[in-house]
Amino acid sequence: MQFNSIDSALLSEISGIVGKENVYTGLDELESYSHDETEDLVYFPEAVAIPADTEQISRLMKLCNKHHIPVTPRGAGTGLSGGALAVQGGLVISMEKFNSIIEIDERNLQATVESGVITEVLMNAVAEKELYYPVDPSSKGSCFIGGNVAHGSGGPRVVKYGTIREYVLNLEVVLPDGEIIWTGANTLKYASGLNLTQLMIGSEGILAIITKVVLKLIPRPAHSLVMLASFPGNEEACMAVSSIFRAGICPSTLEFMERRAVEWVIAYDHFPFDLKDEVGALLMIEIDGNDLDMLYSDCEKINTVLEAHNCSDVLLGDTAAQKESIWRMRRTMPLSVKSNSIYKEEDTVVPRAELPKLIYGIKETGKKYGFESICYGHAGDGNLHVNIVKADMSDHDWNTRLKEGIREIFELTVALGGTISGEHGIGLVQREYMDIRYPHVHMDLMRGIKKVFDPKGILNPGKMI
Repeated sequence: MQFNSIDSALLSEISGIVGKENVYTGLDELESYSHDETEDLVYFPEAVAIPADTEQISRLMKLCNKHHIPVTPRGAGTGLSGGALAVQGGLVISMEKFNSIIEIDERNLQATVESGVITEVLMNAVAEKELYYPVDPSSKGSCFIGGNVAHGSGGPRVVKYGTIREYVLNLEVVLPDGEIIWTGANTLKYASGLNLTQLMIGSEGILAIITKVVLKLIPRPAHSLVMLASFPGNEEACMAVSSIFRAGICPSTLEFMERRAVEWVIAYDHFPFDLKDEVGALLMIEIDGNDLDMLYSDCEKINTVLEAHNCSDVLLGDTAAQKESIWRMRRTMPLSVKSNSIYKEEDTVVPRAELPKLIYGIKETGKKYGFESICYGHAGDGNLHVNIVKADMSDHDWNTRLKEGIREIFELTVALGGTISGEHGIGLVQREYMDIRYPHVHMDLMRGIKKVFDPKGILNPGKMI
């Protein structure tokens, strides 16, 4: 698809909408908007506009739609699938000024926020009112709520509390032609036609630009305990996961970490952890609730399950400092991997009972193609992050054969009943693998929906479909 460039006259109109000081065109200014956290990919836009309200976005979209200018909406730039990259140049619309918590409605347990609110800022604000927003991505300290919605974010607490899909009630969005709509209602039930709110969640900015979000909140649990369990190998740890649920316990978090990932955290963060020689993998298990005695009882039940799967040691964190230390290990893991080597991160998800087969297959595929992999992730919901590390792999094999190996991993994932992304999204980097999961009729339906919303194809082109 051919798009037009932003000429000086159009740039003047953009400046007239948002103010000249809120338009960037210099290379130094554009550099910050040319990449996100996806590998080492860089795409420069022609210009960046930083609007201050929904009406300004509406006017920008009407202008770009009229002149056939590609538009890339951008949140905090923490994405891992290239969703915020301006692959066709054009205009980036940055949501950084949309950072207001409009209302925390304690009567209805709801929050209304602008889409540029940082996730952890919202979590802390509702916690002050003894409320809880449990959608907890690893980048919570910097990612925006709007980006979380656009990618269907989850995080470690999905296993008990669900993804962001469970918490979005209503959205204000700007359509590609500049129209402003609310997608639903601020109600827990919705049976009034097609649910456009759910359609927007996970749409990765190809249908509309999210400007405001109405979120469901829940009461904050009073207590939590964290267990760190050691196993001789990956498969034993993964087999224990589904057994915990079959024992009648639903943890709030159940995370898998293989030994190499922990070693890299220790080296990267000078993390004070005694990793025994016989330990090949660990599970981090958090339970929460309002009855502390019941939580300790659940820990005992979990411990019995772990022992049946050759668990060699269990650390229990019941003080704030102990829990924070264990969480620090897990949250530092992505940073430690990124600091060690050139890598690609894949985001597989399968029914949790299939995790042992998945991780075994990943390691066997690595042997076949000559790459290493560092695996960790949200084992409680079957979501495994596979970090493929270049290490000693030749440049030729990295640039040619690696894609064959990734395709085999995704084929295994789908064969096990899973799909090719659990929470990172498709964006730019996973588009070529969509055929593994979806037949032509499915893809044609997605393309048809895109065309209804965006007939000129100007909004976030080159992503997902």
